[in-house]
Amino acid sequence: MIYFNYLYFLFRDRFGFNDKQNLALAALIGLIYTFASWQAGRFAQRCGYFTALKIGFGLMAAGLAAGSRLDSVTGQIVAACVVNTGMCFIWPVLEALVSEGANAARAVGIYNITWAVNNALAYFIGGALIEKFGYQSIFYVPLAFMLVQLAMVFWLEKIHVNPVVPGAETGLPPAPHRPLREKTRKFQRLAWLANPFAYIAINTLIAVIPGLAAKFQLSPMLAGFVCSLWCFARVFAFVALWRWPGWHYRFRWLVTAFALLIVSFALILTAPNLAVLLVAQIFFGVAIGLIYYSSLFYSMDASDTKSEHGGIHEAAIGLGNFIGPAVGAASLQFLPQFASSGAIAVSALLLCGFGGLIGIWRTAK
Repeated sequence: MIYFNYLYFLFRDRFGFNDKQNLALAALIGLIYTFASWQAGRFAQRCGYFTALKIGFGLMAAGLAAGSRLDSVTGQIVAACVVNTGMCFIWPVLEALVSEGANAARAVGIYNITWAVNNALAYFIGGALIEKFGYQSIFYVPLAFMLVQLAMVFWLEKIHVNPVVPGAETGLPPAPHRPLREKTRKFQRLAWLANPFAYIAINTLIAVIPGLAAKFQLSPMLAGFVCSLWCFARVFAFVALWRWPGWHYRFRWLVTAFALLIVSFALILTAPNLAVLLVAQIFFGVAIGLIYYSSLFYSMDASDTKSEHGGIHEAAIGLGNFIGPAVGAASLQFLPQFASSGAIAVSALLLCGFGGLIGIWRTAK
């Protein structure tokens, strides 16, 4: 989490990348993630979860180790692509594991809260680590975690531990009865459309945060403190959605979150002061929390091949990670005279997604 959150600060400060170049890099990473995660999910379904996890953690560790020693732009880009590819073998498997079992809905909630808390903390402290220990910390800290997790995978495989779905004994009320298969498929399609657009906004935002930090004269440490608020808002949303299942298969929740996403995204990128930036981040985090949770829940609830559908879920994320930054970079390339052209172009793209969501719902009805 620390690595990808602060990778664009590294390219800004070490290689002089501007918003356009960082957006282009983000688009490349997203494009690779789209195809690699789709195939990695299928691979895990065929060859086993442990095998996929070993490949994933191994590739990420190798990419981080190489990146810590490379000084060239090309070398760092290649290292980022290797780390990115390794990650594709991990998320679909983890999502498959938490989606199996009698109380999978609760397990998905715990899974979402766990990774979101870690992401928020990584963003919050990442800037401080950089100021204290330098940019090498964004390689060495996650590398240590990757090596520990790789060792745990070998250990668990050796003792043949069957994954236990967390949340089976949470004391929470049972999940609501699953609706008809036709309805689950409809919401799966809605979520598969909404989630890429959420990540269009997320990955565009992460890539231009170094520019926002420069606009408000924030150091990497202060940028981490200020610009991580949306991550904590997402954690709050995950906890609320986990505790209250009443949003399941309710279209009004998904469409409201999408509308809120569009408005808050535009406000963040065009914020005239820090107060607007902070308030917009709260709504942004809540919106993407509901959209992401919906996508994962509906993807897994309507499927039997868990890791393969986890790969499709992650591929949809990768598609959003590619399209948003690509549109933003293209806007800055062809309309450089308009400082807000990237924000306007991506916001227009999000509006198209909103129209598509309404269209699918009306057609399905």
